[in-house]
Amino acid sequence: MSVTFYSKMPPSGADAQATVKWWLGEVLEGREDPEGFFAVCVSILGQVETRSQFLSLIEPLSTGDRLLHASLTSIYQEYFTKTEDDELELALALSLLDMKGQRGSVQLNSILKPEGSNCTNQTGSWNRESPPQTAREMEFQISTYPNKQTLGTGQTVCVSEQEGDVDQSQKPKRSKNRRQRRKCTGQHLVGLPRSPSAPPPVLLWFRRDLRLCDNPALVASLEVGAPVIPVFIWSPKEEEGTGITVAMGGACKYWLHQALLCFCSSLEHIGSRLVVLKANGEMTSTESSLKALKELIKETGARTVLANALYEPWLKERDDLVVSALQKQGVECRMFHSYCLRDPYSVTTEGVGLRGIGSVSHFMSCCRQNPGTAVGVPLDPPVSLPTPAHWPKGLCLDELGLARMPRRKDGTTVDWAANIRKTWDFSEGGAQARLEAFLHDGVYRYEKESGRADAPNTSCLSPYLHFGQLSPRWLMWDAKGARCRPLKFQRKLAWRDLAYWQLTLFPDLPWESIRPPYKALRWSSDRGHLKAWQRGRTGYPLVDAAMKQLWQTGWMNNYMRHVVASFLIAYLYLPWQEGYRWFQDTLVDADVAIDAMMWQNGGMCGLDHWNFVMHPVDAAMTCDPYGTYVRKWCPELAELPDELIHKPWKCPASMLRRAGVVFGQSYPERIITDLEERRNQSLQDVALVRREFEQYVDKRSGCDLVPLPPRLVSEALGLSHKDGAVVTQGKQFLLPVITRMEFKHQHEDPDADATSNPYNAVLKGYVSRKRDETIAFLNKRDFTASVMHEAVQRKERLNSDYRRMEGLPPSPSPRGRARRTPTAEDRFSIVPGGAVTSLK
Repeated sequence: MSVTFYSKMPPSGADAQATVKWWLGEVLEGREDPEGFFAVCVSILGQVETRSQFLSLIEPLSTGDRLLHASLTSIYQEYFTKTEDDELELALALSLLDMKGQRGSVQLNSILKPEGSNCTNQTGSWNRESPPQTAREMEFQISTYPNKQTLGTGQTVCVSEQEGDVDQSQKPKRSKNRRQRRKCTGQHLVGLPRSPSAPPPVLLWFRRDLRLCDNPALVASLEVGAPVIPVFIWSPKEEEGTGITVAMGGACKYWLHQALLCFCSSLEHIGSRLVVLKANGEMTSTESSLKALKELIKETGARTVLANALYEPWLKERDDLVVSALQKQGVECRMFHSYCLRDPYSVTTEGVGLRGIGSVSHFMSCCRQNPGTAVGVPLDPPVSLPTPAHWPKGLCLDELGLARMPRRKDGTTVDWAANIRKTWDFSEGGAQARLEAFLHDGVYRYEKESGRADAPNTSCLSPYLHFGQLSPRWLMWDAKGARCRPLKFQRKLAWRDLAYWQLTLFPDLPWESIRPPYKALRWSSDRGHLKAWQRGRTGYPLVDAAMKQLWQTGWMNNYMRHVVASFLIAYLYLPWQEGYRWFQDTLVDADVAIDAMMWQNGGMCGLDHWNFVMHPVDAAMTCDPYGTYVRKWCPELAELPDELIHKPWKCPASMLRRAGVVFGQSYPERIITDLEERRNQSLQDVALVRREFEQYVDKRSGCDLVPLPPRLVSEALGLSHKDGAVVTQGKQFLLPVITRMEFKHQHEDPDADATSNPYNAVLKGYVSRKRDETIAFLNKRDFTASVMHEAVQRKERLNSDYRRMEGLPPSPSPRGRARRTPTAEDRFSIVPGGAVTSLK
């Protein structure tokens, strides 16, 4: 705690009270910090009167400024709970200072409170303009630091603390077999700033890694052995990059604001603080963060900048520019791999081939065939961080405008994030708690019941992974430690890495269709249909419930995302880009790579095709058979019976009256009525564009052809990926990619009816499937197993048809498990020579 000394004698009586109140006004105006004000009280009133009068002096703040009142109360309690050991520590500290030739209280003050420090321009343990938003955060603000020792006059001294000295009851409980503790980290001291002769500080640049656990850049900053200055730079232009990415929508910005608040508290708990900066909006997208870092380096004298890498192409380009520019100035700048399990820029198809590209099986084969750096063991959080002698100036978190709410014409605020606050714990501890709860219970239902909308069978960890409050490595090790065996859950991290790999191959993935013919699809421009879909007023209860959940909580499970995406694309004919942009603005886990890949695949123009279309009514038989989910998010339909709640238009008029449902008033009319006709038209439109652009359809297999990006062309031609050799000019290589079976069949007869297509992709619920339920029960075959069995039968029938058409003998009976990704010997492992055209 900083202490201010005064040359004149302290006044007494009413003059002393008036002086203290005047200093309290200085605190309220931001010209003095709480610790300095408390020192003034001790100096003017003395210890006895301060103990008896201080709480009554600050009592008015309990209603006017609760955060300041809590901070002053914490300082008061910390000061007056000293023991005899504290007095001994003070005497020892003063003796050591005398031995070093430092004289009097002025030198002590110069160490404890650096000249020119201004707490109102910093983000740290005191930030009056950023009050905590929840009771959990308020409690965290009031709590004192366990690593501090209090001196007799309020100063804090450094206390050497080994890992074994930490109170084990305050450490998170972890299984011993989940990870090994990293030695010699987190042993730095908390309290007094470093001396002026300390080495130059390290700038620890946080972006989407707002955590203390398993943070490689954070651990590396401790190994430097210098003071650490954590810094966050907000640069909205850089986040967006080129094109139309909507990288940081409203829901994501709100989560980021709350996550930064929680992260500030985490840093304060280990004796540090977060310096918040905003890049100059007038700078170009490649210079603003660099300019902010250069100014910070000039102000602090730092010679090292550390950060965890980001993999969006435009952000990697920005980071490469920062690293290059700083190294030219003699500043060491290093990026650490942490955001994905596998660095997407290190993935190569060498030895695997290109057939099946876009599928997670192909991607996992690439990773197995070409293993990169080992994943390693998660790193435990540090006990403390060394602090600099002078903290640089920063901004209040509110100045970034991340959580700014719109105002109505009458001046009232529209708090659209109220339900989001109630739904989520934005802290790193909240991520750990949700992970532990899922591994303890939900993971065992994940394999078969993750698609259920009426039960919480999913992990809900995606927003924590996106903002780096939980590392994928930590998640993987915890899942293994809990003996988590569901393959479906383990593959989720592979899907996430696959999405980032695709984004590195196709930087325009968020707005440009990968398959050229589908750019010419006759998409609808009906803004009324789009708005009804966005607001959950389509007249189809399952779709409306999902969109209302998204709007109110910023999230929905993966199955429901497929339902609403299928409805938008296959039934409303609206372009996939509209769905992508809405998801990016409303999802708290909105991720450019994952959303773009998912919407491209759903929109029929990604590297992989969804082999299904979710029917807006029949899908409810699988995910919400009793209507529980619809009743929660569409309470106006709550009185309808289970068998009709998903199709209220089939209810008798008397039933609707009893339930209080009036179409067009209490519940909207259906915006489209003939689903089968809409579906037929969508399929015919796809067939027409494929016939119009036949140069992008492989005549032999019927698969769509996609122009390969330069990186894949280089690998296909045998150039070394490790050497960075990339083909940039010459031929355009076209690769057959996964194509939905019904598209291949429809290609021969574009005007055929969808119902006559033997590969109709509409996925219906269990109740609607035309199969003998008694036989299914006797064979102990649930819905998931039945769907998988039908898919295998469909694939075997297709292979048999192809072999018969090509005059080949029937395929032998399969032995063991089939591999979707073939070895390098198959004919699609290299770029086919017949699919090469000149670049125009």
